[in-house]
Amino acid sequence: MTSEAHASRLIHFGDFAIDPHAGELFKKGTKIKLQQQPFQVLAILLERPGDLVTREELRERIWPADTFVDFDHSLNTAVKKLRQALGDGSQKPRYVETLPRKGYRFLGTVKGAEKGAPPPATKRKVTSKSVGRVFVVRSGGEEKYLLAAVDEPSRKERERLDAANDDVGFSLLIAQQKVLLLPDGLKVRVIEAHDPGPMLEVRILEGEHYGRTALLTLSQLADTPPGERRTVASFFSAGS
Repeated sequence: MTSEAHASRLIHFGDFAIDPHAGELFKKGTKIKLQQQPFQVLAILLERPGDLVTREELRERIWPADTFVDFDHSLNTAVKKLRQALGDGSQKPRYVETLPRKGYRFLGTVKGAEKGAPPPATKRKVTSKSVGRVFVVRSGGEEKYLLAAVDEPSRKERERLDAANDDVGFSLLIAQQKVLLLPDGLKVRVIEAHDPGPMLEVRILEGEHYGRTALLTLSQLADTPPGERRTVASFFSAGS
């Protein structure tokens, strides 16, 4: 991946930036070690800077109902490690503010791509009522999973390899994680709609690919129960 492509997907705040695709945190360009759960907390807070994110929402999105953990201890530990990574404090926070017995709020200013980073030329925004909604992945076949490209170039490459029956090339595409294996029932949030199809760009909300994006069609998604539907701003519009 080119440095321009990498820069175009970074989310910036202060001296820091995260790559939501790779699950990485950087400070002034230097990668900082941060475990998965603290990173997930940060990514969720960055979705809605300035807004309260409740402890219950964090539990639902990071620790599913069938996960048997001491939630309060796990969340407190995750927030503590996040603050350590950011050099932040609980008494005079710069980034992560605690609202006692309620949840947390991100205080910094969030910016999308770096200035000068070119927008993806293959994407054209289209209107869709699905943007902002949470769905679950639906394979629609006997196999309880589906394969989804992470971006438009990968989708086109997959189509080319499929047409050529190039199994070796297709395997390499999966190994490079340009195509992701998504299980039935996986929760995703639609963050943008693209042509053709239209294709929907979704954010993965759980599992091993948490935080990454992929391209799916509406036919590959199923509605979630009413209580699980939420509409939030995307990372890139939140700081504007």
